[in-house]
Amino acid sequence: MNIYTTSEGVDPVCGCLMCIGINGFAIKDSKDFEDFLERKDGNWDYIDDDLMEMRTCETCVTVYIADNAQGADIFAALKEQMSSLKARDAENKFGRLAIETTGIREEDWANNWKQYFKPIEVGGRLLIKPSWETCDNNDGRTILEIDPESSFGTGQHNTTRLCLELTEKYLKKDMRMLDVGCGSGILSVAGYLLGARECTAVDIDSNSVRIAGENAEKNHIPADKYTTFCGNIIGDEKLRGDILKNGRFEILTANIVADVLIAMAPLFRDFLVQNGILIISGIIIERCEEVLAAMRAQGYTQLEIKEDNGWAAAAFSIDS
Repeated sequence: MNIYTTSEGVDPVCGCLMCIGINGFAIKDSKDFEDFLERKDGNWDYIDDDLMEMRTCETCVTVYIADNAQGADIFAALKEQMSSLKARDAENKFGRLAIETTGIREEDWANNWKQYFKPIEVGGRLLIKPSWETCDNNDGRTILEIDPESSFGTGQHNTTRLCLELTEKYLKKDMRMLDVGCGSGILSVAGYLLGARECTAVDIDSNSVRIAGENAEKNHIPADKYTTFCGNIIGDEKLRGDILKNGRFEILTANIVADVLIAMAPLFRDFLVQNGILIISGIIIERCEEVLAAMRAQGYTQLEIKEDNGWAAAAFSIDS
C-alpha cells in the first residue's frame, strides 16, 4: 500500500511506520530525482520515461502488509497513525497522508480481517470474541465481545494481549480507569468487565471513539459508567480538564507507540491518584529502554515488564 505525503513528510511517516513495527518500506520522492539530475556526473544520452515521470510524481512511501490477522491489526494501527499525524500537521507540510491499498481494495481490508478474528483466551480470566462468533466457554471466563471495525484492538496483537494481561493483574475492584489512545475500546471495556467502577476512553481519532462507545454498549456497560472523549491530551489543556472533571483515576492504560508515550510521560501523573497504576504498551523491543527511561525520569516506579515476539509492555506505580 502507498502512503501519499510530501518530501517534508517522508521522515515523520517513516517514523510512524517504525513505531508500529514496520521496518521495511520504499520511498518515491520527486525531490530525490531532481537532486540526482543536478548532481549526476558523466554523459547521459537517455533516461527512461518511467524515471522522468518521477519529476512530477506525488511523494509516497510504500509498505507491504500481509493479508492475515496481524496484517489487519497493523493496517488499523497505520490508519490511526496517519490520522494522528494529520491532526498534528497544522501547516499541512506533510501532504494528504492518504493510504491507497494495492492488490486488495480498502473496503476489502475493512472486512477481510473478520475471517482471522476468532475467539481467544487472554490472561486467566478473559475470553475475547467478535459478535458473529459463538464459542464454548467451559472455563467460565468473562466474555468480552468486541467488533473493532477499522480501529486497532482485537486482542490478537501482541501489544494488546500484553496490556490486557497487565490490566488483569493490577486492576482492583472499583478502580476508576482511564484508557488513553483507546482504539476499539478493548482495554477499557475489559477493565470494566474485570471490575472497574467506571471507565473513560480517549482517542485522537473520532472513528475510534465512536467504535469504543459501541463496543461498550455491546458489553452492556451502563452509559453513565463509560465516558468517551476525542482529542489529543498532549496539546489540549481543556480536554485534560474535562477528563479530570470527576477526579483522578486509579489505573491508566496507554497502548500507543514509543514516541507518543515519551511525549505523554510528564502528563500521566496528572491523571492518576497517589499510588495509581500506569500500564503502557505498543513498544517495539528496540525502543523499550528509551521509553522506560522516560517513565523513570518522571519518578514513576517500575513494577513489571512483559515481552512477547518483539513487543513490550510495562507497569508502573505513581507514588506522588
